[in-house]
Amino acid sequence: MQQEIPIIDLASFRNGKMSDRKLVADAIAEACETLGFLVVSGHGIPEQDGVTLHKAALEFFDLPLDEKLIVRRPRNDQNRGYIPYGEETLAKMHGQVTPADYKEVFAIGPDEVPDEPYYTGELAYPDFAPNLWPAQPVSLRPAMAAYYTGMLRLARMLGHAFAIALDMPEDFFVERLERHSCQLRLLHYPAPEAEFLPDQLRCGVHTDLGLTTILRNEAVPGGLEVRTRNGDWIAAPAIPNTFVVNIGDLMMRWTNDRWRSTPHRVAIPPAEARARSRRLSIGFFVIPNYDAAVECIGRPGEAVKYPPVTVRDYRTDRFAAGAGVSAP
Repeated sequence: MQQEIPIIDLASFRNGKMSDRKLVADAIAEACETLGFLVVSGHGIPEQDGVTLHKAALEFFDLPLDEKLIVRRPRNDQNRGYIPYGEETLAKMHGQVTPADYKEVFAIGPDEVPDEPYYTGELAYPDFAPNLWPAQPVSLRPAMAAYYTGMLRLARMLGHAFAIALDMPEDFFVERLERHSCQLRLLHYPAPEAEFLPDQLRCGVHTDLGLTTILRNEAVPGGLEVRTRNGDWIAAPAIPNTFVVNIGDLMMRWTNDRWRSTPHRVAIPPAEARARSRRLSIGFFVIPNYDAAVECIGRPGEAVKYPPVTVRDYRTDRFAAGAGVSAP
């Protein structure tokens, strides 16, 4: 039987007693150990926030290219502003050589940060590079801000669950998100107007670099696919008012490979469905404090597989490797 991505209801974790919360945390742990992906419901995030942002995002991507390029990403190592088609190849982060991903992106990080050395000093770059905002649509910035706030709340909730699941102090991950640099990315996959190049995907096979990713998925042809431990590719469900959650490479390292990040991709839609395959997914990438030390949480007697490393040293260069060419 083909493996399915489990759906986990967070309502009892949010509102229940400790025994209820432990049951949910254990279910999350099983999903993280066996697949690295899960779907969460009962999260308490207003559904309308996603609907509003989806509409505003499509209005932005519908703008003429020259208007979108006004807020083009300034440098490869920044996850800020507009990233046009042809500039991102996520498979490169893992040493693969493929054509560019068939997508365009608009990305932000924290929008308002204190005027303090932690956020303004040399080590703060690129995590706290300024956001770039287009003049149109005017609805985009408030929609992204509201959605970002909700995602940060959900990320912290999941952080508590992860810690309980790993028998760590409950605030372990949340404390390491106090000066986070989480990123919100609008990922637009237009309906293809030409044939794909050999080995090209809408988004190439990759794992995510951060702690975890929270995705608002969309049910259209040519969507998110996840590779199981057996090597099979399965489609991620797109259920209203749920989010797809997956483990990132930082969490895999933190858990000493107990929880493993899972390769995933965005597939090419079937030829007969391409006209209706426009897709917009909204990804929230949870990134802890850049100076947080990532030290393996091993089981008793287990050999430590990785030396300690800071979040910054682990992920910055790897992201830039898949970012593509510099903007002129």
